[in-house]
Amino acid sequence: MVASAMFDDIRPYNDDEVRPTVERLLADRELLAAVTQLRFPRAAKPLGWLLRPMVSRYLRRQSAGVNTVLDFQRKVIKDYLARTIDNTTSRVTTSGLEQLDANGAYLFVSNHRDIAMDPALVNWTIYQAGFHTLRIAIGDNLLTKPYVSDLMRLNKSFVVNRSAKAPREKLRAAKLLSAYIHHSITQDRANIWIAQREGRAKDGVDKTNSAVVGMLTLNRAKNESFTDYLHQLNIVPVSISYQWDPCDAAKARELYQQRFGGGYQKAQHEDVQSIAMGIAGQKGHVHVAFGEPLQGDYADNDAVTAELDRQIAANYVLHSSNCFAWQMLRGHPPKVRYSDQHLPFEPDELADEHAQFRQRIAALPQEHRRIALEMYANPVDAKLFENSHDAAQ
Repeated sequence: MVASAMFDDIRPYNDDEVRPTVERLLADRELLAAVTQLRFPRAAKPLGWLLRPMVSRYLRRQSAGVNTVLDFQRKVIKDYLARTIDNTTSRVTTSGLEQLDANGAYLFVSNHRDIAMDPALVNWTIYQAGFHTLRIAIGDNLLTKPYVSDLMRLNKSFVVNRSAKAPREKLRAAKLLSAYIHHSITQDRANIWIAQREGRAKDGVDKTNSAVVGMLTLNRAKNESFTDYLHQLNIVPVSISYQWDPCDAAKARELYQQRFGGGYQKAQHEDVQSIAMGIAGQKGHVHVAFGEPLQGDYADNDAVTAELDRQIAANYVLHSSNCFAWQMLRGHPPKVRYSDQHLPFEPDELADEHAQFRQRIAALPQEHRRIALEMYANPVDAKLFENSHDAAQ
């Protein structure tokens, strides 16, 4: 097909490519070493020569029945994602899915706090509700190793070209991405996940980059109305909130270096390490909130950006950690509701959680603590602003 051939460089793998890719992965020495290190962290170095063949046999058994993309995803969900959620969260709650059609095709645009777990949790919640799984946008900066690229594309990830430097090359890549997303929604009837901005909101401020919205509409024909094209994309804002951010210390260190250290230079494969930290770290209560599809009349990209920001802030479920951080910075508790039960925040009733949060912050270097508190507190400011704006209307 001509249409699919256009997207060969960026699309996820098709069913007929799954088994050859699995065989390639099973022979990848770097992947075997990484899995061995993950499963046997203490013994991997001295006994790696002995453990790697065992790991190889284990992976071959695990992948024996994997011949399609759905086979692979079911294996990931059952054997890995379910276990990760059980081991690293106290609970995962959701809201808003009842207003969506499980047989529909949506472009889910979410805030971005964790590289891998944001799309994984959206995927988990919609899969549990009977929706088709996502095609996931992932930057090529994360695909630094061939086996990582293979694993991501087996899991229905498609590639966002962030390495392009020349203006023409960047525009060409953006147009191709825009066409692929539109084709996925309107022709393949596939669900899509994309972050509201490039890179994580390390400071806890969830703001949509208007360039992302601009990219989404690049594929629009000149004679097609902006509103009609936007409605075809079926955009749904998504708000993901974590009680605990497994990467909070690393984010605070990076932000400190940017503000006071003259800049921050990422180490090689640092993003891969952040992925591992985000997956394995404790997250507490996680809530995934789905907003209303953007089916109104929007004059331009800025209007769409504003509506995404409004819904993401309005639907964001605060946790006690957010409220405690705000209280520690301001000296008094915020007048907000928190948790998926929308309870009034009463700090005196949450003494154990308060102590746990204080210990978490106290474990950070002194100079990083205020930045970490701001990271947790900023969603409260967004909620208070949204509440005051609603009250004014």
